[in-house]
Amino acid sequence: IATALYRPQKVCLCPFLPAHPLHISTYLYIIQHPAEENKVLRTVPLLAACLPKDKCKIKIGRRFSEERDPELSTICRKSDTLILYPGAEAANLEEFILDSPVYPSTIIIIDGTWSQAKDIFYKNSLFRLPKQVQLKTSISSQYVIRAQPTNRCLSTLECAAVALSILEKNNYIQETLLRPLQALCSFQLQHGAQIRLSKEHLLKNGLYPKPMPKNKRKLRKMELLMNSVKI
Repeated sequence: IATALYRPQKVCLCPFLPAHPLHISTYLYIIQHPAEENKVLRTVPLLAACLPKDKCKIKIGRRFSEERDPELSTICRKSDTLILYPGAEAANLEEFILDSPVYPSTIIIIDGTWSQAKDIFYKNSLFRLPKQVQLKTSISSQYVIRAQPTNRCLSTLECAAVALSILEKNNYIQETLLRPLQALCSFQLQHGAQIRLSKEHLLKNGLYPKPMPKNKRKLRKMELLMNSVKI
């Protein structure tokens, strides 16, 4: 069992996974930046281990087109496909499904750092075809062993957990998907890892360890973080 997630037996996460893949009707597509594929403490393998293989597909790459990926192109053009990516154009997921004439059957989530996700979203026209949605949540990330830009940024697994629980109308899904993530962080902290505070927290409390950037654009982003403005 320990080999399922390629971890040593003493820190095996398999006991924290559901006994059987969660029963869901939603199809989940993870668009993963290639740099994430070899990171040790990534959350997508945990997510995939909890879901049916035919309901969770992972596509790795930076650029996608109709010619290179006709399957993904077809998915993006369907009226019941959503893409989870925050922004001014994004509708809140819970509010959207109340008014949508077609109930969503597929959701796309981009996996990578925030800058990598932004690059993928804006440089692939396919991802502007589905309805763009975001999560309206005040929860803080439990993925405390990896630093986030702000206190409200969630890992890919956490985003999927919240989104699927909303789409499936089942809070048990969120609890089940978060269990292996909580175990992973607990194991890492027990073995010397440090809690990684968000950049927003460090800036607001005068704890940011690096000198402020001289580049005006980067400095402006720092100022927005300090004032809790979404970037």
